[in-house]
Amino acid sequence: MRPDTSFIKGIVPPIAIPLDENENFDEKRLRKHVDFVIDNGVSAILAFGSNGEFYMQEESEMKEILDVMIDQAADRVPVFMGIGAIRTSKCIRLAQMGLEHGAKAVSVLQPMFLKPSEDELYTHFATIADNIGGAPMLLYNNPGRVSYGISQAVVEKLAHEHENLVGMKDSSGDITQTEEFIRRNRDVGFKVMCGKDTLIYAGLCVGAVGAVCCMANFVPKMVCSIYDSFVAGDLKQALENQFRLNPIRLQMDKSSFPVATKDYANLLGLDLGAPYLPSKNSTKAQLEGLKAQLVDAGLIKVD
Repeated sequence: MRPDTSFIKGIVPPIAIPLDENENFDEKRLRKHVDFVIDNGVSAILAFGSNGEFYMQEESEMKEILDVMIDQAADRVPVFMGIGAIRTSKCIRLAQMGLEHGAKAVSVLQPMFLKPSEDELYTHFATIADNIGGAPMLLYNNPGRVSYGISQAVVEKLAHEHENLVGMKDSSGDITQTEEFIRRNRDVGFKVMCGKDTLIYAGLCVGAVGAVCCMANFVPKMVCSIYDSFVAGDLKQALENQFRLNPIRLQMDKSSFPVATKDYANLLGLDLGAPYLPSKNSTKAQLEGLKAQLVDAGLIKVD
């Protein structure tokens, strides 16, 4: 029996984690940030996405951070848990922990560093799906970070053979790829979310149900306006909203990953602080570039 997937839709920020000077997560600021994105219209939140710097956190920290997010969300929106471990058994352990703590679904990235065969990759995802008690699971295809993608054939086999493998986030940036993930699996209600902030509108046009967007950490209303206008049938306004968003997002690529999310948030007064070392906040010159985009968009005033 397929689990309920009605909650998989809309705009979902991968929550950036505010840190103190010792790189411990700051609970007060994290709670404030969760409130900020929910109050500004997001449909769900994702713990431990790429911009949540999951690769820096110990399991014990993850438990604490997840508990804070779920407690602060207080059932206003669902909380997804991202998983990016390499070892299959560790992914299962993290998924079980997240679900036991109240996550509504898990999202699993293909293993980093390795170059698995299609059979190995299928076995990895299938084994996780089979060991989480039928809870909803999404794939996370991010070839830009792991240096290889999840093929359409593997996704189709997984979607059709495992009822709780109900969708995916596609960060390939290839709209044909996104479209094929949707087309080949629509008969089983497989839900695809776009993972590129610049392609929210395009993804919705080919059948995506929403998007996981780092920019929803700092301009959630602007990001949500693309989705909201689209589902209201105002496609012209949705496209205009996408065009307004794009220059802000493209400027982020001039910073090292993933620091620009926190940089933009800090420029807007949200106080998300610094990333985990060895990453650092953007250089002064790049911060000026980020600030200029916010000024052009009318989000901040010139000093």
